[in-house]
Amino acid sequence: MGSSRAKEQRAARRAKMEEIRRAEVARERRNRVITWTASAVIVVGVAGTGWYFVDRAERADRAREAAAAEPVAGEKTFEDLGRDHVATPVDYPMSPAVGGNHHQAWINCDGDVYDKEIGETNAVHSLEHGAVWVTYNDKAAEKDVAALKDRVSRTPYTLMSPYADQSSPIVLSAWGKQVSVDGADDPRVTAFLDKYVQGEQTPEPGAACTGGISA
Repeated sequence: MGSSRAKEQRAARRAKMEEIRRAEVARERRNRVITWTASAVIVVGVAGTGWYFVDRAERADRAREAAAAEPVAGEKTFEDLGRDHVATPVDYPMSPAVGGNHHQAWINCDGDVYDKEIGETNAVHSLEHGAVWVTYNDKAAEKDVAALKDRVSRTPYTLMSPYADQSSPIVLSAWGKQVSVDGADDPRVTAFLDKYVQGEQTPEPGAACTGGISA
């Protein structure tokens, strides 16, 4: 009688242990499935996020290229500009000059900011190398001048200086191209720099903007 009861108890314990083991196996299986699923979601999410940023960057590049292909609103274009080196002053038909005969020495234009007026024939040589020349007169607000000085100082192939004999407070000039604005926050400032710093209008692309003269 006692032996039979002991057998039943052992069988019950084995059954209970087997039930616990099966439950543990099932739990481990569920955890693996959850882990695999979560990993797959993360991978897909990361891939999706990566593609999103790549696509957004590509669309931004295409937008910049499209904008660069369009003329800047209000810009003036000048053609048939001489490119001879001269040692005498040049009577340019526009102020500031955007091209024409010029001094053999360019003025440094690697983000250089000048607080006094500079030699125009030297600046024109810098434009020939693909620089953009930012000029301002006494009508320009101090905050705009300060903002443009900061912008130019961080932009290779640019230079900035005061220029009294111009009709607008701020003028941006590249070889054969020019636009006038009233303030530094005018979106055409960025558009002009993006388009004409070493732009397609450059007669001598890649030519140095350092190693020249300083004011």
